[in-house]
Amino acid sequence: MPSPFPGMDPYLEGYLWADVHNALANKIRQQLAPKIQPGYTVRLEVYLVQDTAPESEIGILYPDVEVLRQKSAPLTAKSSSLPIEHGGILLTPAPLILPLMPPIEVRIPTVEIRDTASNTLVTSIEILSPVNKREPGITPYRQKRQRLYRANVHLIEIDLLRRGTRPFVHPRLPSVPYLVTLTRAQAQEIEVWPIALSDLLPVIPVPLRSPDADVPLDLASALRDIYHEAFYNLSIDYREPPPKPALSEEEQAWVDALLMPLRTKA
Repeated sequence: MPSPFPGMDPYLEGYLWADVHNALANKIRQQLAPKIQPGYTVRLEVYLVQDTAPESEIGILYPDVEVLRQKSAPLTAKSSSLPIEHGGILLTPAPLILPLMPPIEVRIPTVEIRDTASNTLVTSIEILSPVNKREPGITPYRQKRQRLYRANVHLIEIDLLRRGTRPFVHPRLPSVPYLVTLTRAQAQEIEVWPIALSDLLPVIPVPLRSPDADVPLDLASALRDIYHEAFYNLSIDYREPPPKPALSEEEQAWVDALLMPLRTKA
């Protein structure tokens, strides 16, 4: 069964995201590799990030993290405990004991196009992760963007997550759930593809080194293929609302109309 959404499926933004992220990176490589050889190669680079604020993703990206990380008894209420005397002063016991949320190691794949002659990085394709869109992860990611720009590397950023803060901000940027941007090496402008919930994902140009021409990347085809190959429909209950954040009234009405046949059939 294909996704009922014409473009990005917001139900993929929850606990399935890690699998979607990895599959999409691999599918992008499969699309691009035959088009750019033998002068270039496409490689998947995986870097590790410590998510030091996993509590913001409990129930979304980490649905069971609280259960998995808790090592002792459940959350303990101690409102009935008696005060403890210390040096003639009564200490008020804490009414609630909560488990600490240790950092979670997140593996983030990125797609790199390299010159086969020198193995030099030419184009970086970043699929944004939730940790790239909030502190403390957004600051080092913005620093990475600057490093790539200074190194004359083309940068494509694919943001298919509605939650979080975008690394790229501009007063003329429209308010849309999804965004794809291209910053060409040494360019003074950014090419932007705003994507509404009802939009097809675009076919975008992937730049190489001059004088080589751009090659096309069909994001709609890539997402459609991974949805089919992974049978994501078996893990999604379209009768439930999509992962947070909540949709606008207009978006919710559109989603309800789109999913009505599925919900009625179920």
